[in-house]
Amino acid sequence: MAADPVAEEAAGTLPVDLSPWNMFMHADIVVKGVMVGLAIASLVTWTVLLAKSLEILGAGARLRRDLATILGARQLATAATQLGERGGPAAAMVRAASAEVAASAATLDEGPQGLLPRVSSHLSRIEAGAGRRLMVGTGILATIGSTAPFVGLFGTVWGIMNSFIGISESKTTNLAVVAPGIAEALLATAIGLVAAIPAVVIYNVFARWIAAYRAKLADAAAGVERLVSRDFDHRRLAVIPLARAAE
Repeated sequence: MAADPVAEEAAGTLPVDLSPWNMFMHADIVVKGVMVGLAIASLVTWTVLLAKSLEILGAGARLRRDLATILGARQLATAATQLGERGGPAAAMVRAASAEVAASAATLDEGPQGLLPRVSSHLSRIEAGAGRRLMVGTGILATIGSTAPFVGLFGTVWGIMNSFIGISESKTTNLAVVAPGIAEALLATAIGLVAAIPAVVIYNVFARWIAAYRAKLADAAAGVERLVSRDFDHRRLAVIPLARAAE
């Protein structure tokens, strides 16, 4: 039985290997550039995952420790002594509140109406700054997650255009001629999805972690405000008997 000439032509035309690496090596220069860019974006995603995970987890552990100190203290001075010169926003809140109380000592006899808003202003700025610092680097994940599929699609469209041009020039619709070019083009979309999907998932995880961190930071700020208010009440109650005795 004679061999099918079309099958022989296909067997002779198909590349030996259609692995991702071989398809990349045979791709058009534009498609190669797209694939390389997406591979770099994927590497950036995993680098941000490692770096930000260590940063957020470390900041969360320090905040939990400092929050326990603040909530367990009966006076602002006690919390300041226990926290000392520790780093982190919670310790910075206690130091800022202590500094504001010391700066406002001459006005405390008139009431806490001015002191508490000033302390709250310091705490809110520290809280906002800590949240911004943790968000640094996560924006690139959102960018990769939203743009990588479209960049991969651009590579696919470009590769398929080149495949159609090749079909026109060869004047044949043989699958052996069409398939490699289309496979190379589709590889760009696949790499785009590989870069985008983890970026979106990691960004959402970080968003939840940072939201939980900010909630604990708000608890620390509220605890510092309670300490300031409690210290003022103690001061006021101590002054009243002295005033009565002077009368």
